[in-house]
Amino acid sequence: MLDVSIAPAPAPDAPFEDHIEWARNAPATPSTPAALFTGGLDETPVDDRLTVDTPGWDYPALAQELVRRSRGAVLDIGTGNGDFFAGLGPLPTGSAATETGPAFLTARRRLEPLGVDVRRAEPSWTGDVLLPFFDGRYSVVLSRFSTIDAAEVGRVLEPGGTFLTEQVDTRDGIVLNKALGVPLGWDPDAVTVDVVSDGLVAAGLEIVEATEHVGTRTFTDLSSVLWYLRTAAWQVPGLAELTPAAIARHEAGLRALHMHFATGNVLVDEAPRILVTARRPF
Repeated sequence: MLDVSIAPAPAPDAPFEDHIEWARNAPATPSTPAALFTGGLDETPVDDRLTVDTPGWDYPALAQELVRRSRGAVLDIGTGNGDFFAGLGPLPTGSAATETGPAFLTARRRLEPLGVDVRRAEPSWTGDVLLPFFDGRYSVVLSRFSTIDAAEVGRVLEPGGTFLTEQVDTRDGIVLNKALGVPLGWDPDAVTVDVVSDGLVAAGLEIVEATEHVGTRTFTDLSSVLWYLRTAAWQVPGLAELTPAAIARHEAGLRALHMHFATGNVLVDEAPRILVTARRPF
């Protein structure tokens, strides 16, 4: 394994430029929401300077139990690289997964040897994510931090089948953007526990459980904020690479936030999560 040394992080009240320099050089890889929100990143560079509340539920355990009890095939929507779905095995005959991003080929290599049918599921011209499978095909449908189309979920579930999803509430990150003076690039009301539940009910499913985790993400200094923005490149587009031009465009907000930290304060952002279980009636 390559040993990459990490320079000590500057103190919260260290010069603004020291935080910029540290964040530019610390190991950080732009991530997908799924990898970031499932703890799939090495957060060593920020240690205890960036902390996130974890939900009280255990999605992997819930998904594992559904797979174990499944009467038939299982579908994983937005499987990522396929590692999580593979870890739920042995998977029932006829199981499948979808992926839309660059991880599609990785997922195929990981899952096809296990007998899983891996398909692309690209959004249509209307924005709906159509699932390339027959009606009533799956006993269990899973989706973790991926876009779902409630009508499509209801269509591919067999009567009596179960849908389990964990989602990022779209209020995630609104405090940080406000502190930086950057408008949100998404609708904060687009994904909430009520919106997800109502959509599934409209698709003919019955809600078994709908739970909201009112979590927080806490930053203690500017360099931890900048490291996070490098990984969550969608949060403030254009800032992730920390180029001089990008810093200059956002300098007023960044300096104000740095002063906030330098005077002994922390920034507590919203990081809510949603867990919904639904069933298609017989």
